Amino acid sequence: MPRKNDTTPGKKRPVEQYDHKEKKRANNPPVGLVDAKSDAAEGKKTYAYDTKTGQIVSGGAAQIAMWMLDTDYDGRSLFARQVFFPMAGEKEGWSKLARNLKAEIDETLIEAYRGTVSLPFPPGQHGRVAVKIVDDRGIESLKILELP
Repeated sequence: MPRKNDTTPGKKRPVEQYDHKEKKRANNPPVGLVDAKSDAAEGKKTYAYDTKTGQIVSGGAAQIAMWMLDTDYDGRSLFARQVFFPMAGEKEGWSKLARNLKAEIDETLIEAYRGTVSLPFPPGQHGRVAVKIVDDRGIESLKILELP
């Protein structure tokens, strides 16, 4: 039977407990299905968010798939003025874009945009930059830095 909707301010309603003792979980695996030998620790990755500690764990520069730099961030929208593909090989990133556009791209520039260091730029009128990073799992993060 549904409860009456009591909207009296400050009045507390009792909390009811629900027990389903007659029900069993159909997808609950039996104990002993996985042990230390069958669940080897090899090949496990460190994830970006450690749920045990609540801390963000950096995977390092080797896990950056793409990063963008807005050299004059206005605080509202990111305008990527430099885009980098550190993990990109000959058939990925800028090389792939050049093939798709049927364009010619200077190989020295491709190498420059494959790194983790930005190209030189003058400070913009807003006095801050935004860096957006996408890791190898597609997780995005944004960092805004004030320029001196």
